[in-house]
Amino acid sequence: MPLDAICLRALTNELKGQLLGARIDKVQQPARDQIVLLLRGNLRLLINAGPNQPRVQLTEVLRENPAEPPMLCMLLRKHLVGGRITEIEQSGLERIVTFTVRSVNELGESGTKKLVLEAMGRRSNLLLLDEDDRILDCMRRVEFEVSGARALLPGLYYQLPTPLDKLSLLTDPEGAVELARRGGGTEETVERFLLDRYLGISPLIARELALRAFGAADARFADRSDGCERLAAEIERLAEAVRENRFTPTMLSREGKPVDFTYCPITQYGAETVQTTFPTFSALLDAFYTERDRQEAAQRRGRELTRTVTSAHDRVVRKLGMLEKEYAASQDRDALRLYGDLITANLYRMERGAARLTAQNYYDENGAELDIPLDPLLTPQQNAAKYYKRYTKAKTAEKHLREQIDKAIGERDYLESVQGEIALAQTEAEFAELRRELQETGYIRRSGKEKKGREKPIAPREFRSSSGLRILVGRSNVQNDALTRKADKRDLWLHTQKIHGSHVILCTEDGAFDDESLHEAALLAAYYSQAQGGSNVPVDYTSVKYVKKPAGARPGMVVYETYRTLYVTPDEETIRRLDRKNK
Repeated sequence: MPLDAICLRALTNELKGQLLGARIDKVQQPARDQIVLLLRGNLRLLINAGPNQPRVQLTEVLRENPAEPPMLCMLLRKHLVGGRITEIEQSGLERIVTFTVRSVNELGESGTKKLVLEAMGRRSNLLLLDEDDRILDCMRRVEFEVSGARALLPGLYYQLPTPLDKLSLLTDPEGAVELARRGGGTEETVERFLLDRYLGISPLIARELALRAFGAADARFADRSDGCERLAAEIERLAEAVRENRFTPTMLSREGKPVDFTYCPITQYGAETVQTTFPTFSALLDAFYTERDRQEAAQRRGRELTRTVTSAHDRVVRKLGMLEKEYAASQDRDALRLYGDLITANLYRMERGAARLTAQNYYDENGAELDIPLDPLLTPQQNAAKYYKRYTKAKTAEKHLREQIDKAIGERDYLESVQGEIALAQTEAEFAELRRELQETGYIRRSGKEKKGREKPIAPREFRSSSGLRILVGRSNVQNDALTRKADKRDLWLHTQKIHGSHVILCTEDGAFDDESLHEAALLAAYYSQAQGGSNVPVDYTSVKYVKKPAGARPGMVVYETYRTLYVTPDEETIRRLDRKNK
């Protein structure tokens, strides 16, 4: 979520207690939208004016800086390094915070500069002002011609954005409460009512207030007659908490992934969302954005791998199409030999320079005539030799084409299996494992740095069956090979039938296993395959000793003959239960 005004107020109050009087030692600009102020006392103040992540916070995350600092960074160094932060103020309940810095210039004269963060979504900006509020520069310059926007250019006087015509919980809490008592139209949702009339209330908090007052996050005023009074009481409690700076830094996570953050406990999502509290908002934002950035980096890496594999797959498919076309042409070679035979049999009546020979096909029981194309520049004997040569070439090519087709089919199937693994990967470690596999198979070049220090491969996915048996699931084709190679010969090997997916090993006790464990292992094989969303998925199972890897086969490619088949429907709840049992 973008940083809302009340969260920004909580952050501002937090930073006041930590940064007032702090000296700025360095200024860095690790990214286009990010400024980092290194403060005395080993503190790092991150100011992000990006449209997706605008915020200000103390951070412990080290960021890599470009070799050449941008112009804005050089200007901030000139005016801010050596200065001390004397004020940190938020403009009411707007998403604007101003840092006042007192410094001494190169002439020894003392003065003040202001660093203004406008954390307003896609209009976010960072401005450096002099002591007269004249703009020295800004992260995004806005020209006069931009419709409906303030001009933000060096030399102009800075003006705050035009305030919205809404009530503030800080300056007019009584009016906000009274408005809530009157309520909106009967069909208006409580969320829309709050967002349209009050400053600083985000959609998340609006839905939470609706839930507390009306019993549902998407409630309408017509749903409950006593809802308006309850809503007024909730707004009064919220206004009091904001005025008294009573906040609880809270992060919301779903399935291990951070999805939102706010300043109070949230009940609208129920048990499906985990709430984690933090000692400070800076620690909350570090955890939230670090984890989200890590996941976005993993997804970006997944997209890069997908492009690489898709490109290789398309290339192989095109090559396979051409090979099959050539192979089909080689199957018609008998006609070439027939043409050669008929030309040879009719040499006595052929003349040089003829473009066509019409001759009786003495191989046909009806004696039908054939028209045989000729090269006018060749003699009759040379035309016959040409057809015999083409026949011999097609006969020889058949064997080589078949080998190349089989090789291309194997490469196509391998790349499709990698595409399936990429679709199932979720963590950066899993994408790194797949990248290593593609490097080992030659689809991605290994850089010099990677050659020197190779990362340790990650462990396979591990689960526990209801009876306590270990179930191992490969994360990549290379890991699939390793799982099968290292497994006990009495363990069970499972794989979806003729569907790309992970190899699954059910670790038996000296070959003994129960039906429920076998069924759960089959569920895992179906879930971690391209048939994840299907039903009645066929899963083959056999002892590991019957699984063989052909010489020279691609990673993950095996053959087996003795097996049985189960039909299962993947169930995500069962997968989570098996995962929890392992933990």
